[in-house]
Amino acid sequence: MSEQTPLARVVIAAPASGQGKTTVATGLMAALSRQPYGLDVAGFKVGPDYIDPGYHALATGHPGRNLDPWMQGEERIVPLLLHGSQHPVAARVAIIEGAMGLFDGKLGTDGYASTAHIVALTESPVILTVDISHASRTIAATVGGLAAFEEQVRINGVILNKAGSTRHADEVKRALKRLGIPVLGVLPRDEAIHVPSRHLGLVPAAERDEALAALDALAQRISDNVDLARVVKIAMTAPRLSGPAWDPAAEVHPPTHPTDSTGPGATTEPPARPRIAVAGGRAFTFRYAETTELMEAAGCEPVEFDPINDPMLPAGTAGIYLGGGFPEVHADDLSTNAPMIASMREAIAAGTPTVGECAGLLYLCREVDGHPMVGAVEASAEMTPKLTLGYVEVEGTRGHEFHRTATDPAEPAMPANVHASYLHVHWAGNPELAQEFCDAVHAYDAARPDLDHHGDTEVGEGLVDLAVNVRTPTPPAWLSEVIAATIPQLGAYPDATAAREAIAAHHGVTPDMVLPTAGAAEAFTLVARAIPGEHPVVVHPQFTEPEAALLAAGRTPHRHVLAPPFTLDVDELPETDLLLVGNPTNPTSVLHDGESLWRLAQPGRIVVIDEAFMDSVPGEHESQIDAEMDSLLVLRSLTKTWGLAGLRAGYVVGDPALIRLLAAQQPPWSVSSPALAAMVACTTDRALVESQLAVITTTRHRDHLVEALTGLGWGVVTPAEGPFVLADTHDPGMRRRLRERGFAVRRGDTFPGLGPSWVRVAVREPSVTDALVEAARV
Repeated sequence: MSEQTPLARVVIAAPASGQGKTTVATGLMAALSRQPYGLDVAGFKVGPDYIDPGYHALATGHPGRNLDPWMQGEERIVPLLLHGSQHPVAARVAIIEGAMGLFDGKLGTDGYASTAHIVALTESPVILTVDISHASRTIAATVGGLAAFEEQVRINGVILNKAGSTRHADEVKRALKRLGIPVLGVLPRDEAIHVPSRHLGLVPAAERDEALAALDALAQRISDNVDLARVVKIAMTAPRLSGPAWDPAAEVHPPTHPTDSTGPGATTEPPARPRIAVAGGRAFTFRYAETTELMEAAGCEPVEFDPINDPMLPAGTAGIYLGGGFPEVHADDLSTNAPMIASMREAIAAGTPTVGECAGLLYLCREVDGHPMVGAVEASAEMTPKLTLGYVEVEGTRGHEFHRTATDPAEPAMPANVHASYLHVHWAGNPELAQEFCDAVHAYDAARPDLDHHGDTEVGEGLVDLAVNVRTPTPPAWLSEVIAATIPQLGAYPDATAAREAIAAHHGVTPDMVLPTAGAAEAFTLVARAIPGEHPVVVHPQFTEPEAALLAAGRTPHRHVLAPPFTLDVDELPETDLLLVGNPTNPTSVLHDGESLWRLAQPGRIVVIDEAFMDSVPGEHESQIDAEMDSLLVLRSLTKTWGLAGLRAGYVVGDPALIRLLAAQQPPWSVSSPALAAMVACTTDRALVESQLAVITTTRHRDHLVEALTGLGWGVVTPAEGPFVLADTHDPGMRRRLRERGFAVRRGDTFPGLGPSWVRVAVREPSVTDALVEAARV
């Protein structure tokens, strides 16, 4: 025997459109949700309409939902009704607002997808709403005809709308009395509770600033003029519903596969939930509630954003869903939000899976009524006098169209990762579409570099460390003594003056051009927070912290990804007002032409150069630290050469005006006294001599490493100038096998532009390199 579920429910129907169904249905929901009743009410709309459910949601505090046999399938109507009545809370009563006239459905059928069709499928009682403003006794004939038209439809009561006077209403009541159908209430004419129309139908609740106040007035008017107790009593006559509730988790599923089994703490847990940016706000009000529920069931995290007011897509966006709405109404506001349009363009250009339905299609076009838009779809759109309205089936997918715009061309070209059309689809009726989209989102997210992955993650007990680029595991003895000597003074707050002056003297600049930082990582965070730029560009592959810091600060950079051999052609750079580049670059070990970088820094374009590994270059001949550094910042680190990763010691040299901006964002005393003392010590003549000797040794050992790896048949990037080399092993499984044989190398696939066969290998003594080569050959 199938599961039987009790649910009090009633359908609010009418002889035709414009009779007041939305007013009455929404008013009933609002009145029953408020005191003294205080019921949890579930609101539903027959058909594909988006606008009415928006009012239902506002009235009930719960998502408004749709029941549509054409788009969802007859077999899903009762399950979806049960689901919507149980989520997010168990409702005491469901109110289903009909569509058009009671028996009006898809043209060319016997009322398929009509309100009467839903009544039959759900075995629900009907309350008829009738506009009596232009008739009196004839209303009874209309109601009588409706009541007798199909025996499966039970009209249990009537609400008279737009009564001109008490005398007028009484005349209608007397005529209805012979039918035995009770009149549950009479609503007088009242424009205060009238819902205005948009060119596609009713104005969405999200676009009516006075909507809540209007709902309060409507709820009171319904309470004053309708017998709510009898309405509930009629709803309670509905029989139990058979079968289980619709369950999104039964329709779609998240991917389950093990994570990289070579990393520490490897598990077989499902991957993290990738974010889907779901358009909302005043321009994008059309979305079925089940859409985001299916996204969640498929292991994704839908996050709403407002294309009009938000400056960028949500951080971590791995998919974009643009539903319906009125972008043509808000075209000017959408078009003038240039940062959001830039964010959309960058995300789509990067391959982010994107779906656009109707309004989403328009937003993705080049322009709408002359207003520039995203431009991912090769078309222009404009308003037309023609209303396109109706059910549509495209390649087996059922949906509906509802628009007054047209695109030129009618079938425009778009990128492979973009699917956009005028077709509105209910994913509950087409769960395979939800699965396909969410699978693409998961795949895109999994393929994206992990910007927070660093070489220390690779290191483990018993492994030879070739993943971290620190030259020595401990500082030299003389440097350790300097650091230890600060311990007695740790009770005093740090003073960076001496360090700033020592660094300035070392580089031949003025102290106001220097800012000591807690490592280069803090410097990147300060740059992201303090340095202006509407269009930041990060040159990849490079250290991922600059991009991660920008994203954490709410800024979306453009990636300029270089191809092997990873040399920078400045003429190929996109337009930018903030450029971030490494030199020599981690992980490629490529040293770019310093003069070309220097020429890029000019008014209106700030250049930030990560020179963390410049001290491994003989003579530092491409360094851009100079007495004149307008619009230029150079970041340095003491970690690599001096074994100070745990102390966090670095600094920035550059344009004094930019240094002041960084300092304004830096927390007080962020650089410790031991780190400041180390900075001073590392600028002494003794340190200079030792670092130069280290460069000679590193160069000799690097030459041996390049030759050895080349002998393996690996594609080594040359010339290499840093204390590491980058190589394509041509074998995605090589890193894992090396790990199994006791060697940790830095994975390459977390750097944008590199794949799983790439590895970065730190320069070590020739004996260590030779052992690595033997392990790779096994």
